[in-house]
Amino acid sequence: MSAEAGTRTTRITATPGGVGDTPLRPDGTLKVTGEFAYASDLWHDEMVWGATLRSPHPHARIAGIDITEALTLPGVFAVLTAADVPGENAFGLEHADQPVLASEFVRYEGEPVAIVAADHPETARRAAQRIRVDYEVLPAVTDPRRAMDADAPAVHRPGNLVRHLTLRRGNPDPKAPVVVSLDFEVGMQDQAFLGPESGLAVPGDDGGVDLYVATQWLHVDQRQICLALGLPPEKVRLTLAGVGGAFGGREDLSVHVHACLLALRTGKPVKMSYGREESFFGHVHRHPATMTYEFGAERDGTLVYAKANLLFDGGAYASSTAAVVGNGGTLGLGPYRFPSVAVDAYGVFTNNPPCGAMRGFGCVQAAFAHEALMDELADAVGVDRVEIRQRNGMREGDVNITGQVIDSAAPVAELLQIVRDLPMPPPLDPSDIRALPGAVGNTTHGEGVVRGVGYAIAYKNVGFSEGFDDYSTARVRLELTGGEPVATVHTAAAEVGQGLITVEQQICRTELGVERVVVHPKTTGVGSGGSTSASRQTYVTGGAVKAACESVRAVVLERAAALLGRSAGELRLDGEKLLGASGEVLLGLGDVLGTEAVEETVEWRHRPTHAIDPETGQGNAHVQFAFSAHRAVVDVDVELGLVKVVALDSAQDVGKAINPDAVVGQIHGGSAQGMGLALMEEMVVTDGHVRNPSFTDYLIPTILDMPPMQVQVLEYADPHAPYGVRGVGEPPTISSGPAVAAAVRAATGKALHRVPIRPEHITGT
Repeated sequence: MSAEAGTRTTRITATPGGVGDTPLRPDGTLKVTGEFAYASDLWHDEMVWGATLRSPHPHARIAGIDITEALTLPGVFAVLTAADVPGENAFGLEHADQPVLASEFVRYEGEPVAIVAADHPETARRAAQRIRVDYEVLPAVTDPRRAMDADAPAVHRPGNLVRHLTLRRGNPDPKAPVVVSLDFEVGMQDQAFLGPESGLAVPGDDGGVDLYVATQWLHVDQRQICLALGLPPEKVRLTLAGVGGAFGGREDLSVHVHACLLALRTGKPVKMSYGREESFFGHVHRHPATMTYEFGAERDGTLVYAKANLLFDGGAYASSTAAVVGNGGTLGLGPYRFPSVAVDAYGVFTNNPPCGAMRGFGCVQAAFAHEALMDELADAVGVDRVEIRQRNGMREGDVNITGQVIDSAAPVAELLQIVRDLPMPPPLDPSDIRALPGAVGNTTHGEGVVRGVGYAIAYKNVGFSEGFDDYSTARVRLELTGGEPVATVHTAAAEVGQGLITVEQQICRTELGVERVVVHPKTTGVGSGGSTSASRQTYVTGGAVKAACESVRAVVLERAAALLGRSAGELRLDGEKLLGASGEVLLGLGDVLGTEAVEETVEWRHRPTHAIDPETGQGNAHVQFAFSAHRAVVDVDVELGLVKVVALDSAQDVGKAINPDAVVGQIHGGSAQGMGLALMEEMVVTDGHVRNPSFTDYLIPTILDMPPMQVQVLEYADPHAPYGVRGVGEPPTISSGPAVAAAVRAATGKALHRVPIRPEHITGT
């Protein structure tokens, strides 16, 4: 990494293992050696296994269920259907519209209908297969455009519209001398986390249940489970189990309620783990989208207006579709200045697999369209493709399309210039077969291979938006253990692989000056940490930990002041010592703590966001914006349709790199997912049926597909954020894919208005 510090970076006093350093991750060695305990490794004495029976139909009425054969199989402890749900047979991330177990209708292929507990996982699966369900197959609505029709069958009553966002600003009838337009389509992407869904439910002596599960949001899971079980929160206790990736796919429930139901019915610990195929049916995916865009500009390329229509296929249940529509609409024109805009964004129900959160959250789909159109505008007016973006790019103080002022750095032009100026990869060498598209498959010797270069810029909101009460809770305890000061931090914020545990330790070391920091297991025994999504945890949970540490430090200083007979304002805590105004050592931290620990709990919020106007879409919807740029270099065999990404270089403003190596890791990982969507990742759904639920047929980039990456990091501090941080995880996924697609278009000369780009799109066959 080459880190370029911005002129407004926040200067933090260096603390070994603190903010700005890159300490060893406590889970790192265990993960790379295979010793880390993931949720699928959970075990309990006398544990039994759960399995799920799922619908084979996208849409059907359930006329009857016969569980007799399943119950008679030796080793089976319980077979449950919707009639056995003790509370509400409903759950949902934002709306409780999804049944725990289908009772009257199934609305997508793979919907859970019944669950089984048995003494062996294979016995449980065989018992599930013995359940007889009488289905009356119904017509399925699988085309989101058809779902919009007034006479379309209703997936849910009263209709198929989840949300329509309208955004209007400026001249309602704008004109421009140059007009470009396109239609664009984005396929359904899967999060493809490597650790499938798994959890262990243990019945409690109090009639409640303890659930150990891989998730992204413990407290929202708890709320939904309580609704279904008919139990109060104190009887539904959650602990985060080891998470093997998430990317949005663990925001919605999977095994949670089912495992708890079986545990309470059998009185035994119940483990449920999905295989890879079931995982494809057991979680939400990225929304497919169809979009129409039109840009009007002056003859020099200065933007005058934009019109856009975005349609997101939400699948069978609401999940977070309404919020995805909000993001896709309010951020869907990219980081550019538009005097006049008219945007309509829709989310609809269909009988396709449910869609919800995935890294980039509505902005990914839109970026493919707006970046392709910026390239076409550049060509139409004869302006360089980087220059057209710099000319129209946002700057600090600009107003975005919802009327919100960008009140911190917006280095669009600078980021683009950085990636443009990075060294290019060596020229194509046809004699090196390993470097050609198709690699060692010997598919080509350089004939028909053309190089292309593409650019893209994107921005993303950080945190939850449109008035959502977004907060996190942190409890920090400082005490002497074995004669040494130790800080313990407890939050419910999920560590899903992004490095949050390390960040919490770094903040404690910086704020309290102690070397030993213990991170308490993530549980519902402390207030909510919110979701590990929206690039928010370093900002929001980091803010909570910082505030809790400050409260602890204030108590320590007051205690020291009382011991010394001085004012607390004259003292400071530094490296486990209490110093006076001139820096003299007055007391050791251990002398102040003695046998009495200091513990403080803080619920921390960022500045508020606001609902947008329902008629105009205007309002301060977002708390923060993060910007990223990519340059992609590709070699394309235009005769065979094969693509090799030769370089994928990035520049991103992160505000403050709390952990510089982790920041670069996030940019690498996010770029891989964007590249995957551009070239290979798609869940193929035909008439509501998933055709490729395996890693044999659903392709993701491997280490052999990923090119070298040059990463430049800017640190323009956001004055409203702790340490000036900006969310890091999502922006690279948004700008990387469009850059790759642009490079393929440059190499082939084809419009290519659909992703992933397949070989037949390039060859025309």
